[in-house]
Amino acid sequence: MIGSKDGPVGHAFASALVNQTAGHSNLLAVLTPNLAVKPATVTITKVTIKNSKQAVQMFGPAQAAVAKAVADAVEQGVIPKDQCEDLVIVCGVFIHWEAQDDKKIYDYNYEATLQSIKNAMAGKPTADEVVAGKEQAAHPFRGF
Repeated sequence: MIGSKDGPVGHAFASALVNQTAGHSNLLAVLTPNLAVKPATVTITKVTIKNSKQAVQMFGPAQAAVAKAVADAVEQGVIPKDQCEDLVIVCGVFIHWEAQDDKKIYDYNYEATLQSIKNAMAGKPTADEVVAGKEQAAHPFRGF
């Protein structure tokens, strides 16, 4: 989600930072220690972290990928620089519980984050696009 820090996304952003639970350590996206991205971005886990390897994957390649994607979106003009102080991002991060390859974790999360930002800023998909594509849609975890 991307939106004004004074609106519902801002509320969700603040809630994500203050309402931590076991296995779900939400964290700010940083390019390097003490260099948080703008717009301020919180990464939230979609899968419960159960061990130190998963924690390192989240705090390492996944978080780094999100931070780089946000910075690239600003550099590319997808997010206007003059809006960076007014916007916040809440970014859900999925890392498969059997994931082993840190480079894939980075690449997948980078691409997903950058594309999601581009879509959000462009108002995509439109309702018409969703209706037109719903019959061809397939989800990998649907089970049939």
